[in-house]
Amino acid sequence: MASGRFGFLHVAEAAIPRGKVSHAILGNVGSHKHPKVRAWLARHPRWTFRFTTTSAPWLNAVAGFFSTLTRCRLRRSSFTGVVDLQAAIERAIAEHNRRARPFVWTKPANDILAAVGRSHNPSV
Repeated sequence: MASGRFGFLHVAEAAIPRGKVSHAILGNVGSHKHPKVRAWLARHPRWTFRFTTTSAPWLNAVAGFFSTLTRCRLRRSSFTGVVDLQAAIERAIAEHNRRARPFVWTKPANDILAAVGRSHNPSV
């Protein structure tokens, strides 16, 4: 198993078929500008890093959903294969959707849009 600073990316690089373009979605932090990160990207030109906006509130809802899915359905479970895993995820989504409620923003839309307008789009 790959380890170190880029372990996950090395595993993903090996698993993704050649010729496919890969986009990694990352939090908007300064570490993507580190020389080692830039060198890794230079050696792996099919990878593009995409960044969320600073303090992306919508991401909290996404992270919460995947956290619940992991805790309630995936952790400490065993699956006979990918099809079995996919079926468990689909059952969890169907159950979630049966009791789903709309997500309510706690901040006015104008405040959110103003913050997005002030954010910068980092380049690598």
